[in-house]
Amino acid sequence: MTDWQLAQVNIARMKDAIDSPVMAGFVAGLDPVNAAAEAADGYVWRLQGLGGDATSLRFMGDPWLIVNMSVWRDHASLFDYVYGEIHRPFLKRRREWFDRMQEAMTALWWVPAGHRPTVEEAERRLTALRTDGPTPYAFTFGDPLPSPEEAGAEEAGNGLAVEAAEKVGADD
Repeated sequence: MTDWQLAQVNIARMKDAIDSPVMAGFVAGLDPVNAAAEAADGYVWRLQGLGGDATSLRFMGDPWLIVNMSVWRDHASLFDYVYGEIHRPFLKRRREWFDRMQEAMTALWWVPAGHRPTVEEAERRLTALRTDGPTPYAFTFGDPLPSPEEAGAEEAGNGLAVEAAEKVGADD
């Protein structure tokens, strides 16, 4: 068992209110997509608000942004779910429901096993990715970084992973 798990946050700007006809296809897919995540190999946890999904939660104070956040065993298990049979069709249809955003919408980071990130923590991670680009503090699918355990405690970049773990502790 590893001491680290992979957290991810992704946001999207809705084209219309969550209860509008424009968003109906997205809303209809929430239960099967969330059930597929929970059944996926490597799934650990997902953020939930009212109704068992996270659509009632706000991100960065913007009422049009919705947030998805989860924790996974590793990069491979998250990747397999995101591009898997159930989730991929909804991913392909995202432009029906969400505006194209110019800034990064997804950030990944390593958390100590058992930690459940907060929305505020995710906001800091995504902001750091947008400001600094991929670092051990926040990175992307395109630039995945090994867990601190895989990277080795003596590796030069591990200082940021230690800083990340300390910030995680501050969120508890």
